[in-house]
Amino acid sequence: MAKETLEILTESMFYVLMALLKQPKCGTEIAQFVLEKTRKRVEIGPGTLYTILSKFEQSEYIEEIAVEGRKRTYQITDIGKKAYVKEKSRLYQMLDDAAAEEMS
Repeated sequence: MAKETLEILTESMFYVLMALLKQPKCGTEIAQFVLEKTRKRVEIGPGTLYTILSKFEQSEYIEEIAVEGRKRTYQITDIGKKAYVKEKSRLYQMLDDAAAEEMS
């Protein structure tokens, strides 16, 4: 299947990639990471999470590395890391633009 490029990540997508930066995780661990990292501000339900994971697999941002029963473990790829860094840079630029506008 041809990979689809995701140009701009949603907040939930950004946090899913962040969850996988340091080590592989299963869906439950990803959801828990996001909840803890955002101090419960962002809660990703199972339907949303597995839609994101599916899109990320198709775009080759992540790959499934283990399956134990219904538990699937994912890791971020180099493509996913680049997408994360690109989105982080975009967010920083938005904040810089906002700060510059407020100072003018």
